[in-house]
Amino acid sequence: MGDLFDTGEQPQVPRGDALQPLADRLRPEKLADVIGQDALLNSDGPLGAMLNSGHLGSIILWGPPGVGKTTIARLLARETDLHFVQISAIFTGVPELRKVFEAARVRRENGQGTLLFVDEIHRFNKAQQDGFLPYMEDGTILLVGATTENPSFELNAAVLSRSQVMVLERLTLTGLELLMQRAEQAIGRSLPLNGAARETLQEMADGDGRAMLNLVEQVASWTVPDKLDPEALGKRLTRRAAQYDKSGDAHYNLISALHKSVRGSDPDAALYWFARMLEGGEDPRYLARRFTRMAVEDIGLADPQAQAVCLQAWETYERLGSPEGELALSQALIYIALAPKSNAGYVAYKAARKSARSTGSNPPPKHILNAPTRMMKDQGYGAGYAYDHDAKDGFSGQNYFPDGMPRATFYAPVQRGFERELTKRVEYFDKLRKARQT
Repeated sequence: MGDLFDTGEQPQVPRGDALQPLADRLRPEKLADVIGQDALLNSDGPLGAMLNSGHLGSIILWGPPGVGKTTIARLLARETDLHFVQISAIFTGVPELRKVFEAARVRRENGQGTLLFVDEIHRFNKAQQDGFLPYMEDGTILLVGATTENPSFELNAAVLSRSQVMVLERLTLTGLELLMQRAEQAIGRSLPLNGAARETLQEMADGDGRAMLNLVEQVASWTVPDKLDPEALGKRLTRRAAQYDKSGDAHYNLISALHKSVRGSDPDAALYWFARMLEGGEDPRYLARRFTRMAVEDIGLADPQAQAVCLQAWETYERLGSPEGELALSQALIYIALAPKSNAGYVAYKAARKSARSTGSNPPPKHILNAPTRMMKDQGYGAGYAYDHDAKDGFSGQNYFPDGMPRATFYAPVQRGFERELTKRVEYFDKLRKARQT
């Protein structure tokens, strides 16, 4: 097959473009050309609707790297005739911010508005973020912040209340293919890849458009006799590390996915998220701790062995280390994913704590109190206590709640796993208790 965009002539590339990165050369000229953010930019999307109304307010663009945050900010300034100023929270201090605000004030007095784009805005501390407020409120600047972290955790409430958070999505394989085609048009030829290798290259980009174009540039520079397949491509390119921040959003999102996969009894999904976290560099000890929590919280007495399996796997990891110890953790994960689930013990515990807070001053009934002194015996401590081992069936049926407090039921076992047996025991003692009381 011939090249998709082969015209038979070598493209005439201006000398200045030779050193210009492909990602820079392919920056869209209008918002309609931005790939992968249709839900945001369409006329009925939040940003599209804001532009159509003729009123653009301060916004926070939240999304992973390489999805167009900087490009969108530039195009917003162009489409609203605002002067575009870009700063990075990593390299900008208070003195530089003052200069930016002063220049924007002068510009405003001369009839020109300023769109201030702040990359990595979450890296500014609280005092620095507060410094934006008066200039946002009086119209000196229109703030467009970009962040890869959850704004609700990283940005001041005051800044958030004056801005609209807009979420950008990682690029899909369809979006990355479209980006590849644009790149091929720009360089004047298609990449030396077969269909499967094209998909492999897109997967390597991991939803990051900038990374996609950097990979395209590398592949386009190769001289090969035939189109490469995925195996040949893999020998020439190293797969980029997955996006994962052990203290950021990705950490909490992935552990949530892992926990819910276990709760949903899906061992395959659980193993996938477990592997994703390990590949991202997560500490296996953290995962061992979370597995034990899952066994306690979501399995409980439906399978009392689950907790022991998790603790044993944790201990095995400590003895073997990585990578062998991670196999023990994966086996524990499979076990708890397939174990019968019950949160009856967890619910009972929370209900008992709630009841204890509301009745915390009620003393135990005197008949179950010890009486080591004569005075305590005279006060009635221990009077009337029935020793259960002496009672018929080893069960006295006495009241153990505070006097005057109605008997409460906190634990309601489910009809799954070992709790089916516990249900029988609960019902047995309830029947005996009623008989003794009668």
